[in-house]
Amino acid sequence: MVARVLMYSTGVCPYCNMAERLLKAKGIDEIEKIRIDLDPEQRALMMEKTGRRTVPQIYIGDTHVGGFDDLSALDREGKLDPLLQA
Repeated sequence: MVARVLMYSTGVCPYCNMAERLLKAKGIDEIEKIRIDLDPEQRALMMEKTGRRTVPQIYIGDTHVGGFDDLSALDREGKLDPLLQA
């Protein structure tokens, strides 16, 4: 069972693309994307939920991972795979 991955992103975000590549390399085929550049209400919701203004903001299951730097740090620490398998 693979965890559900949700990513707040925009159409022109290089860190969103890097996060998506890393997740795909980990075998995640389905990433639920919320484009905050197309939906200002979603941007407000994201900021309320995460306390952050930048994208990507990534959730794996119910866990708020943060942005690409946070995702890649989890991977380096060996903590990303167990989270994705939850």
